Amino acid sequence: MNPDFIGAFMIGLVGAGHCMGMCGGIASLLSIGSKNNKPSRSIPIFYNFGRLVSYGVIGALVGGAISGLSELSGLTQSLAWLRLVAAFFMILVALYIAKWWHGLLFLEKVGQHLWKYISPAGKRLLPLKHPTHALPFGFIWGWLPCGLVYSALTWSAVSGSAIDGGFIMLAFGIGTLPSMLLVGYGANYFQKLQKSLIFRNISALILIIYGLYTASGAIKMLGFI
Repeated sequence: MNPDFIGAFMIGLVGAGHCMGMCGGIASLLSIGSKNNKPSRSIPIFYNFGRLVSYGVIGALVGGAISGLSELSGLTQSLAWLRLVAAFFMILVALYIAKWWHGLLFLEKVGQHLWKYISPAGKRLLPLKHPTHALPFGFIWGWLPCGLVYSALTWSAVSGSAIDGGFIMLAFGIGTLPSMLLVGYGANYFQKLQKSLIFRNISALILIIYGLYTASGAIKMLGFI
């Protein structure tokens, strides 16, 4: 298995607290128009499936575009530089998860300008008249500005192909599923887990180690060591 898949999965899994903060409020939107203001049990499944599809599409587009440009330009070293950037982003994620530095949030502000044009399309789907309508709703909400998504996309960018780029983003999305599904069903176990100082620090250290390992590999590819 490509280690980048594991890295993307870990970003999604340990960054679940941020996902719940960004997307947890979606659970209340999904219940609009539902009986007793409680969403159908299948709605979170369709919503998250749509979200994962959007991640796969975004990853495939980014991975395919970057690999294509690299081949056309003949600058194969550009992927090594991008891999170094991806390692840097993973360390940023680790610092954010451990609450040591919140620089990752600045990246989300970049996407806010585009999101204001995309979000109305999702809101027009409300109220959801059928559980399957949560699928396109989730697809649109997958484009919500998120520092974790941007970090995972840097790994798609250096994947070398559209297929690998798509699978890397799917791995990230699968990592977010446990918390997002439980939030959709009103559970709070992962919320308590994410508040654990031990969990946050261990997760951050794992990501930092992987980020440094990736950075060292990129530096070797560039011939600096």
